[in-house]
Formats: sequence, C-alpha cells, structure tokens
Amino acid sequence: MRSTVEYPLSSETLRYGASMARALLGVDAVYRRESGDGDGLAVLNMDLEGHYPPRPLADYDAAARTLEALRTEAGTLPEPDRRVYYRELCDSTLAFVAWRAEGLPFRDQLAGFLHVPARPASEEELEDLRDAMRSLLGDLGYAGTLQERCARWEAATRVPPRAVPDRLTDLLSAAWDRTAETLLTLPAPKSDGMRAQGVSGVSFNARCDYANRTIELNTDPVLTEPALKHLAVHEGYGGHYVQFKLREHYAAQGMAPADNLLSLVNSASSCVFEGIADAAMEMMDWVASPHDRLQGLMNRYRAGIGTVAAWRLHELGHPPDQVRDGLREEALTGGEGWVENRMRFVSAPSRAVLIWSYWWGEPVVAAAWRGVAPERRRDFLRYLYGRMHSNSTVGMFT
Repeated sequence: MRSTVEYPLSSETLRYGASMARALLGVDAVYRRESGDGDGLAVLNMDLEGHYPPRPLADYDAAARTLEALRTEAGTLPEPDRRVYYRELCDSTLAFVAWRAEGLPFRDQLAGFLHVPARPASEEELEDLRDAMRSLLGDLGYAGTLQERCARWEAATRVPPRAVPDRLTDLLSAAWDRTAETLLTLPAPKSDGMRAQGVSGVSFNARCDYANRTIELNTDPVLTEPALKHLAVHEGYGGHYVQFKLREHYAAQGMAPADNLLSLVNSASSCVFEGIADAAMEMMDWVASPHDRLQGLMNRYRAGIGTVAAWRLHELGHPPDQVRDGLREEALTGGEGWVENRMRFVSAPSRAVLIWSYWWGEPVVAAAWRGVAPERRRDFLRYLYGRMHSNSTVGMFT
C-alpha cells in the first residue's frame, strides 16, 4: 500500500475541494445574511485573491441541496481518508443548515456539528484529572486541599498583567525556534510570525488573528508562565499559525484542496483543529517540566468543566447565574476573569458546542501521534498539517 503522503492528492480531489470551498462560502453568505453574525461560519478565508467566490445560494434549502450533491460526490473520491472527511464535512454543514433553518436541539447540534458523543465530561473523568493534578502538585511540594495547592502554585508562577504581552512575545520566539528545530520547516521567515496584543472583556483566553498576524490575549484571567508557554504554542507555533501557514502554502503549491483556505466553526474539522494546537507541545517534545505537565492537565480539566457548564446551560436549562456559580466553584485557577470569559463563550448559541472541540481534540491527535513510528513522523506531520481532518481521519495515516 502506498503512503498517503508520498503522492499529491488526486486531480479529482483538488477539483472537488474547489467546489466545496465555493459551497461553504455560499452557506457562510446565507448565514451572515440571516443571522447578522459578523464572524460567520467561515471565520477565516485565506483566498485573498478571490479565486473561489461564494457559490450563489438563495436560501438554506438551496444550501442543503448543494451539500447533499457534494456528499454523494465525496463517495467517488480516490483517497479513502478524503471520502470520509468530506462526507463528515457535508454532514456537519447540513446539520448547521438544519439548525438555522428549522432549529436543532443542543444535543443534536453537538453530535451533528462535531461528530462526538452528546454528553459532557463525566464526573469520573474530571475526578481522574483532579487526582493527577493533586499528585503532581504534591510532588512539587504543595500541601493542603487541591484548591489550596492550585492557589499557591498559581501565585508562585503568576506573570503580572503588565508583563504578559512582553513575556508572551519572548515565548513566541522560543516556540518558533522549537518548531523549526523539532517539528517541521516553516515556509516563511520569522518576521512573518505573530505579535502579542492584550485585550479585555472578551469570550476567549486567546485568539489567533492570522490575517493580521496578531494573537489577542485576554489579560482578565490570572496568567502563569506555564499557561503563557502553552498559549504561545497553541495560538502560534506549532499550533494555529503553523496550521494556517502550511494550509495556505500547500494550497498555493497545488498540493492541497481549496477548502484548506477556510477556517470553519461548528464543523467536522473543529476538534482536530484545536487538538493539533494542544498536542503540539508533545509533538515538539517541549513538555519540559512538571509545571508543563500540570498545565496540560489543567487545560484538559478546564475544557471538561466547560462542557459541563455548556450542557447545564443549553441542554438542562439551568439559569445562567447557577451555571456561573458552578464554574466558579469548580475552577481551580484563573480567577473571576476566567469564569467570566468561559461564561461568555458557552453562552453564545453559535459557539457553545465548540467547547467540546477542546475536550475531544487533544486526545484524538495525541493518540495518532503516539501510534506512528518515529521514522514515519515527518510523513505523518505532512499528512496532519497538509489536509483537513475530522476525528475519524487523523488515524487513517498509512
């Protein structure tokens, strides 16, 4: 069996990707007109020269017919992983269209958009993470309850708010060098990279604004040195900047389909998009200390309690103040600023299910990485960063 990365994608798949890109941008246009959501379904379009204009779609019915035809066509593509991915992408977008046109229960949004089980993180899963953090903090010399240990660790590793942008800038530089040394060669000079900008009162911890080469960093939560290191990787290198840069590069070289130029929300690719960014620390071999390991556990725990909060709010119908109180009680670090930004995130109907992409993404990508023999990992990285993926296709590398 030939390798999935030794040969470029077929001409059939490249042509299909062009049709898919135009269809997705057409759905995005319908959604923006209908909802007034300025961020849209396609939150980033790297086709700056307009080679793939939106397909004209009058309404959601026209969008559904187009997607059904593309779903059927996906079954004819030569590459097995592309058949699976594009079928799931069509299913995700059809679910999104159904949500906007007819309404869709929250649990069906979750299963339909992201293709993950419609449930929050379980108490058993969260307690396993608490146990692991409790043990690691004990090894670092912290005693008391888990809350007390976390509070002392956070105080010891905290970066003062005014120092955060400069410290993130330094860590971004180190992450670029680490990416180039251990992961892959970036097709751009370091000057093309990201700049740090502090923001406040937003619904995210940090955001990669690739078009403007800016990482917007929420300075409301308490931020620690390990958290900033994680964000430098997740939003920058080898996370989102690397994903966007390579997708742009491969598409320009004719080695990747045109839909690689789009970044979608509520889609089959959402979990892997966040999973690559979270697993990049491991892939770069940059989990260098117990503090880095603790931060990784904390990231996963926070994603888990985020799913619980979103489930309580949208599926169980709990009052927002009750959900906020639950987050505040369960959060171990970050302070009130973290609680408020998570509430803004999970309260937005168009974004609430995306908290599950952080819960599911990292385990899926990390498991695939660990399953690849070291001598094949360079090829795997080309497969991982060079194609759009769902949870199903990351493990289809051969």
